[in-house]
Amino acid sequence: MRIGVTGSGGKLGRATVERLRADGHDVMGFDLAGTPGPGFTRVDLTDFGQTLDALLSVTARHDGLGALVHLAAIPVNGLVPDAATFHNNVTVSFNALFAAHRAGIRTIVLASSITAMGFPFDDAPPSLPVDETYTSANNTYGLGKVAEEAIAAQLVHWTPETSITALRFTNVVAPDEYATFERAAEPDYRRDLVGSWVDARDGALAVSLALANARPGFEVFNVAAPDSGCAAPSRELAARWFPGTPVADDLGEFESLMSTRRIREQLGFVAEHGWR
Repeated sequence: MRIGVTGSGGKLGRATVERLRADGHDVMGFDLAGTPGPGFTRVDLTDFGQTLDALLSVTARHDGLGALVHLAAIPVNGLVPDAATFHNNVTVSFNALFAAHRAGIRTIVLASSITAMGFPFDDAPPSLPVDETYTSANNTYGLGKVAEEAIAAQLVHWTPETSITALRFTNVVAPDEYATFERAAEPDYRRDLVGSWVDARDGALAVSLALANARPGFEVFNVAAPDSGCAAPSRELAARWFPGTPVADDLGEFESLMSTRRIREQLGFVAEHGWR
């Protein structure tokens, strides 16, 4: 299948392109930065005309896409002013989703975020591990992700065969960034992420599984490593960070406090990389 990947030059985008090509797919990357050539076209996704045109076809590159993986975004708050983060990311996502709709692309994987479910968790989540039923935005980046999920949830009703899967990624760690885990024993290390993390290659695996298991409708899955990025046992972290918050009776010793149970059970996601 030919799959378009927006944000193909980013940390997760690069890993996703590599994974999908290894799976045997023909991958077409779209991003602002990159070297134009086979498999890549430079596109300003804030421009709906460019976005629609790129998804329909690009001379000498592709003549149509079977699926779209939308990863492009300003990745964190603070790189530009807050309102600019929201305006850019929501516009880019609307353009990508609506252009896919117009282009007849019915299988879409959308990058959402832990920021749509409470980050940085100044207020305790209702229970731990926190799962996909909890939605709470506490900054403009998260607000944008909540808006993007809402748009996707409505668009699937416009054409019954459309599948949109939103993957709520936590902090994505590249293979050369594992040195940060030297701080894993610090009391508040990764507290704003409820201790969670995911290797970029495992994030790409989640994208691959979401595409392979796409079904009509809108689905949301958390994407994190199954174990936390902290040295302390997870029940100890929960008691320290969120005293009084209910904790699952069957929580594993080092199980992520960002639940990955749903993606494991429904998509068969098993992370291949760890730090311990």
